[in-house]
This record gives sequence, structure tokens and C-alpha cells, in this order.
Amino acid sequence: MTDYGLDPRRVDPEYDRHGGFPVFEAAEPGPGFERFLAATRRLQDLAVSVNPDTATWEEAADDVEKLVALLEPHQAAEGVGPANRVPDLPGAGSLLMPPWHVTKFEPEGIELSVQFSRYHVGGNRAVHGGVLPLLFDSMFGMVIHATGRPISRTAFLHVDYRAITPIDVPLTATGWLREAEDRKAFVNADLRDADGKLLAEANGLMIRLLPGQP
Repeated sequence: MTDYGLDPRRVDPEYDRHGGFPVFEAAEPGPGFERFLAATRRLQDLAVSVNPDTATWEEAADDVEKLVALLEPHQAAEGVGPANRVPDLPGAGSLLMPPWHVTKFEPEGIELSVQFSRYHVGGNRAVHGGVLPLLFDSMFGMVIHATGRPISRTAFLHVDYRAITPIDVPLTATGWLREAEDRKAFVNADLRDADGKLLAEANGLMIRLLPGQP
């Protein structure tokens, strides 16, 4: 299993006084969760792209409501369910995240492979502009972990859109720590296509939590 997180207590003795994020262990929910994740991602694509007749919508709604009824009794607290805790799955097993895979995780920088789909389209088969800040913000957190800095929150995130981000093609995202000063960490990231063309780039400020801050 990919190790893409350091235990914050190793680098921050007062971590427990910061409030905020508990230490989440990697989960191993079994192959059923991977199948569920893949099927649900495909369902998201279909939900924003199909145009069936009324009867089919009714049948689909019945099936989804049955699935909700099946899963609802098993709701768990954050950090207990497997979502966002399975590093080997796309987006670490979180449907909130774009389906990325970590290909590099080092103090000098991180690298992700990511491929957007119909679910992420904002219009004209281009990835919605609001999806990219979500990707970059997630990357900023990974950069903080990769550099061994204590847990931090995003103070600001700025994105420049340089070209249309396409769907259904492999892309590469990279992130790195540009500068650090006390509680502040200035982070950069970019997104490129297979030919190296710059699609978007971001810069942001991550602030280490103080004791008692959530």
C-alpha cells in the first residue's frame, strides 16, 4: 500500500492540542468497496449524461432508494468509514475527490495522475473550473504531509487557468513547497497534459494550526 502520509505526532509534539484533524489510519475494506467506488463513479457520469424516458427514471430512482436504505444503517464517524482512507484507490477512496493516483510522494514534491470524466464537465466537454481548486487544495495538503510539516489548513488558494482541461485523457499534476516560514507554508501546483502543456497552475498559503484551533 502506498504510504503518502507521515504521522503528525512525529513532527509536532503538540499535535493533540491543535484540535482539528485526528490521525487516520489506512483502511482495508476489501474488494467490495473498490467495486462500489468504481460503479458509483460510473453512476455519477451517467447521472449527468443520460436522457431516458420517464419509466426508466422511475426505475432508476427505485433502485437508488433501495441502495440508500441498504447503506444508511451503516453510517460511521469520520475516520471510521473507508472513504478517503484507501491510498491505492482513485482519490484515496473518496467520491468527493477527482480520481487521482499518487505517483510520487517526496519532500521535494508530489505527483499525481488524474483523469477527469463526464461528471466533471462544466460545459463543452471541458472540466468545470470549480473542480480544479478542489484538486489543488487536496494536493496542498499532501505537500504539507510529504515535507513533514505539522497539520495545516488552507489560508488562500489562487488558480490561473491557462488552457481548457479536457476529460477522458490522462493528465499529470505536480505540487511542491515553495517557501516556509514559521507557521506559514507557501505551496505551488500545476496540471499538464500528456504533451506537457500547462492547463492550470495554483499557489496557496497553508497555516499550521495553533493549539485549540479546529
